[in-house]
Amino acid sequence: MKHFDAIVIGFGKGGKTLSGALAAAGKQVAIIERSDRMYGGTCINAGCIPTKSLVHSAALSAAQGGGFAEKAARYRDAVAEKERLTGMLRQKNFGKLDGNPNVTVLTGAASFVDAHRVAVKGAGIDEILEGDTVFINTGAQAFIPPIPGLQESKHVYVSETLLSLAELPQRLVILGGGYIGMEFASFYTNFGSQVTVIQDGAVFLPREDADIAAAVLESLRARGVEVLFSAKTESVADRDAHAVLSVRTGDTLREIEADAVLVATGRRPNVSGLNLEAAGVALTPHGAVQADEHLRTSVPHIYAMGDVVGGLQFTYISLDDFRIVQSALLGDGSRTTQNRGAVPYSVFLDPPFSRVGLSEKEAREQGYRIRLATLPAAAIPKAQVLRKPDGLLKAVINADNGQILGAHLFCEESHEIINILKLAIDAKIPYTVLRDNIYTHPTMGEALNDLFATVK
Repeated sequence: MKHFDAIVIGFGKGGKTLSGALAAAGKQVAIIERSDRMYGGTCINAGCIPTKSLVHSAALSAAQGGGFAEKAARYRDAVAEKERLTGMLRQKNFGKLDGNPNVTVLTGAASFVDAHRVAVKGAGIDEILEGDTVFINTGAQAFIPPIPGLQESKHVYVSETLLSLAELPQRLVILGGGYIGMEFASFYTNFGSQVTVIQDGAVFLPREDADIAAAVLESLRARGVEVLFSAKTESVADRDAHAVLSVRTGDTLREIEADAVLVATGRRPNVSGLNLEAAGVALTPHGAVQADEHLRTSVPHIYAMGDVVGGLQFTYISLDDFRIVQSALLGDGSRTTQNRGAVPYSVFLDPPFSRVGLSEKEAREQGYRIRLATLPAAAIPKAQVLRKPDGLLKAVINADNGQILGAHLFCEESHEIINILKLAIDAKIPYTVLRDNIYTHPTMGEALNDLFATVK
């Protein structure tokens, strides 16, 4: 049995960054990853990076036009480029830690023997490690609803597996109308697929204000995406070379044919096989690893980071989790989940949608007196230059002190602009500062002049 100062389970953003920091502090670290295709974590291999690579390629393809055969050929090239990119980043991440004399990388499945010992089993490896401190960084996995025939179909994918499909599906059906589903709907329709989204709820993007959600839905529909609301998929069956979904909407039962079906019905913390009971690690009612504001679990020397903790599933949250754990172990412990500030997020539609802070509805529910600012994206000169006039910008202002409570940007380059709003919210900068600031021209960022000039 080998002894380590630290054992890290999972090669995601938080785990890999922490491993490097602990090694630099002179600690002996073991990092365990179940698959040699996942060095670097979900973001690099099956999440942020590959999807954004395809988003970019899809936009280029849409601009070129052509028939389906031409689009399918460009799609194959895009998947090959995505594989090259992820392979390069995966090897870079592996080499960065594997080449560190204080880090041991093991490829295999990890499970707790007790609170200090972890068993690792894989190809050519079957051993038990002992660690003074253990970190759980195992991410999340797709939730597969219990629909008859869904798991048996040869044409059903989750986001990770669809990303590796080399042939462009002419008809793509997406189960789930959340952010992942909408992102895939957007770039696959740009590639040339006929996309149908099946959503069991009646409200589109229920976390967002109705005016923002309506703008997103209008944009998707204008580009050919069909969205079915209050629709229940009763069964899936393979027929010839495609899948057939039986979908009920009200009293109507219809069959929808698909060359590929994407299941985008949510993700759950990945704790299966870890044998957390043996270590005494408690779970939340939703199946996430229970952790405090310093990310300590119910066992003080065991920490959890990233998606496995539940909550917002973003790679930059996993990175901030590293900062919190680093502060607890190597710093003064001042950084916690309670003081990380407003958390922005972006959905890479076409144009992208980004948000930070409170929605109008949330602000009213919390008792704020508010003022609103709204601006159509078509009013931004740079949006016209880019020929991307779709969208809507909205900000929620505290009427008592002029501070920004939230911002919603559905426009080109919103994923860049939203970071300015995050800083403004955290620093409690009044909206008038952004309204009167000098920005370069023509840029999308200068829209903040005009947006905040509309405050009512």
